[in-house]
Amino acid sequence: MAQGWIKLVSPDDSASISAQSAKAQATAAGDLLVATCLAAAANGDGNALFDLGVAYSTGSNGVPCDMIEAHKWFNLAAVGGHEEAAYCRADVADEMTAREIAEAQRRAREWLRSGRAAA
Repeated sequence: MAQGWIKLVSPDDSASISAQSAKAQATAAGDLLVATCLAAAANGDGNALFDLGVAYSTGSNGVPCDMIEAHKWFNLAAVGGHEEAAYCRADVADEMTAREIAEAQRRAREWLRSGRAAA
């Protein structure tokens, strides 16, 4: 008779594996959400621009916390008429240096010039 091997997993290992699996699933869902928002933003969807600002300002949905990117997306949403985005942009700007704000504005102009945002 053939001998089989069974790998024993301690409860700690099992919890770690479950946590890793949950994190991978959350990252995949976050990536999908960001990709969906980017596609909608490229079509001029102000809510998608705002949602990207929220994601970057909080470090949620699979993106790192990045105030420059958050300011960029809030700025684009505000320019498109999203009122709440203007307030969020001001809040984010309070935590940024003048140089970071200038970089965020440069990125927003680049996004607009690239034609990715439909008018």
